[in-house]
Amino acid sequence: MGARVAVVGLGRVGLPLALSFADHGLSVIGIDRDRNVLEAVRSGHMPFRERGTQALLERALASGRLQTAESVVAAGEAEDIVLTLGTPAHEHIEIDVGQIRSALDDLLPVLRPGHALLLRSTVAPGTTEWVAGYIEQRRGLRTGREVFVAHVPERIAQNRFLEEIGTLPCIVGASDPESARRAADLFAVFGCEIRHTTPVQAELAKIWTNILRYTQFSLPNLLMMECEQYGANVFEVIDLINRDYPRGGIASPGLTAGTCLRKDFAFSEERSPAPGMLLAVSRVHETVPRFLVDGLKRRLGGSLRDRKVAVLGLTFKRDCDDTRDSLSYKLIRLLERELAIVARHDPYVPDQSDPLDEALADAEAVVIATNHSVYDGIARRLRQGVIVADPWNASGTGVVFARVGAPDGERELSPSTIASRSPAPTEDDAS
Repeated sequence: MGARVAVVGLGRVGLPLALSFADHGLSVIGIDRDRNVLEAVRSGHMPFRERGTQALLERALASGRLQTAESVVAAGEAEDIVLTLGTPAHEHIEIDVGQIRSALDDLLPVLRPGHALLLRSTVAPGTTEWVAGYIEQRRGLRTGREVFVAHVPERIAQNRFLEEIGTLPCIVGASDPESARRAADLFAVFGCEIRHTTPVQAELAKIWTNILRYTQFSLPNLLMMECEQYGANVFEVIDLINRDYPRGGIASPGLTAGTCLRKDFAFSEERSPAPGMLLAVSRVHETVPRFLVDGLKRRLGGSLRDRKVAVLGLTFKRDCDDTRDSLSYKLIRLLERELAIVARHDPYVPDQSDPLDEALADAEAVVIATNHSVYDGIARRLRQGVIVADPWNASGTGVVFARVGAPDGERELSPSTIASRSPAPTEDDAS
C-alpha cells in the first residue's frame, strides 16, 4: 500500500484533517466526488475558510505528501481509511446513512486484510457496529482480525481546527483492542490525549456534545421571547442572572443554527425514550425568525409591505463562510411572505450579497442575522428612525429591538450610547 491514510470526503471536516495528516509527515490520499473541490485543492486554493489551512495546503502540495482522487476505490491504496462524509437526517426524524453506505459499497471490492476503517462523521448510536457487520456480511472480513473498525468523532469547532486538533482529547470507540490501537496510532501523530471507549459511547459523546449546546442556547432564546411579552430587556435579565452569582451561566440569545446543532438532536430523537423533548428545543430556535419578523411588524405599524428590510449575515456563525442550515434564509423567506423588500449582505457570501451601503440605503429596518465582526457598532451608520433587530447584541445596542435616535418607547440610540455598549459574548458551534 502506497499511502498511510486516505480521507474520504474533503469537506469542512475532512480537508483540514487530510492537510494536518500531511503536515505531520504522513502520505495522504484525499478523495472527493466534487470535481470543483478537487480542482481548488490541486490548484492550491482552499475551497472554504478555515483559519490557517491555506498555509497547510501550500505546504502539503509542495511536499508531495497530499494526493487527490475522485474515486473512493483509490482509498484502497492506503493503510487507514477515514470516512468524513455527510450524515443528514431524513424529514421523518430518521438518520440517513446513504453516503456512508455508498462509500462502503465502493470500498468493498478493494478492502483487504490489514485495512482500518475509521468513522470520523457524526453517526447515530449503533452505526459503527453496523459498518463492521456490513463489511463482514458482504465480504466475509472479520472485524478485529482481518479489518479494523472504529469511531473517532470530530468535535472541533469551525475556525479552530489547528488549535484544537492537538489539544482536545481524541475519543476512540472500538469493540476490539486491535481496532482501538490502529485508530489511536493514527491520531496520536497530533500529540493529543487518546480516550478509549466503546463505539456506542463514542457515538453518544459526540451527539450529546452538540445536543447540550443546542439545548443550552434554546433557554436564552426562549427567555428573549418571554421578555418581549413582558416588556423586559433580555440582556439586562441575563446580566442579573449571571453577574457575581455562582449558579448563573445562561448564554446569550441568537439565531442558533448550523449543520451540526440543528440536525444532531435527530440522532437521539429517532429512538428517544422521551420523544418530543429535543423537538421542543428545535422549535424554540426555529421560532426566532418569526419572532423577529413579528417584532418588526409591531414597530412598523403592523405591516411590512413595501418596507425595505436589510438582513445582515447569511452564514450560521460569526466570521465564517458556512451557510449550511443557517436560519437567515428562513428569516428572509418569512420577510418576503410579508411583502417586505429584502436586501441582504454577508461579507463571506459575496455571490448572494448586495453591497453593504446599498443594502442599508433607505432601509426602514435592519436585522443582524449573523453576528459578524464587521457589523459591530453598525447602528452608528444608520439614519434616524431605523429599527435595529439584533438578538445577538452584536451591534452593542443593549436591546433586541432598538430605534435609532427616536425615544418613542423603544431604546433611543445615539453615537455615545452605542459606543459605550460592548457586544455580548457569542455562541460557538461545537462541531
